[in-house]
Amino acid sequence: MYSNCWIAAAAAAMCLQTQFLLFGKMKANVLVLFVFCSTLFLYALHRIIGLQKVKPFQDKGRYLVISTFKNHIVIYAALAASGAFISFWRLNFSVQVALIIPAILSLGYVIPILTGKRRLRDLHFIKIFLIAIVWASITVLLPVLEADAAMDKTVLWLFLERSLFVFAITLPFDIRDLKIDAHTAVKTLPSELGIARTKGLAYAALILVIIFASLNVGIYSMRGLIAIGLSAVSTVFLIAYSDRVEHDYYFTGLIDGTMIVQFLLLLGLSSLIP
Repeated sequence: MYSNCWIAAAAAAMCLQTQFLLFGKMKANVLVLFVFCSTLFLYALHRIIGLQKVKPFQDKGRYLVISTFKNHIVIYAALAASGAFISFWRLNFSVQVALIIPAILSLGYVIPILTGKRRLRDLHFIKIFLIAIVWASITVLLPVLEADAAMDKTVLWLFLERSLFVFAITLPFDIRDLKIDAHTAVKTLPSELGIARTKGLAYAALILVIIFASLNVGIYSMRGLIAIGLSAVSTVFLIAYSDRVEHDYYFTGLIDGTMIVQFLLLLGLSSLIP
């Protein structure tokens, strides 16, 4: 997980899920490879640069692990960057163009491009919305462009559903990082709303996920809706305990893993239920 392969696999799974829902089949093509490699690169880069922002915490928890194995993460980042670069030039031109804005936002999120050596994530309240929009753009819109399919109402509903799901599972990370964000003087939703209201916001987002999926009759069968519902319910339990568990495996492992669980539930129920 600290190598960032887990979160990269989650991004690839979300791309495959979009293919399955919209086109009825999955194809581990060059786009999926690009998404995996670019996610691995960006998260590795984020860990490396982020260490400089949290020096008082480098001897604790996940920061101690990252600091200890920093050279390993640098190697992973270099390999992933190479894979992303090679696969990028094999993408359709429309996909390459569509990647410009998400790429700028993603790099600005991890690289201090603003005054005072700040990153986009260091701006008040903005980081969670950036994550939701970029993840939905990469895992929903890019597979549609790559397949040269129409950007219709079905895609819009799926984009909103995916954005809200990512939004919901990102809020627990803001709860976990309250002390870190206080140290870096970054205001977040949990710091302003409190933990209880932030959890409530996450639950509301998951309810909307189910509603948007239910409205998207063009791609969701009853089996698919059951999968989305089970995914949302299991995620609610993880969010509920996010302020009581400190170990990073709970967040980096289980909560990030809800994306992979949703993908597997969708495939499993589609195969098992007649």
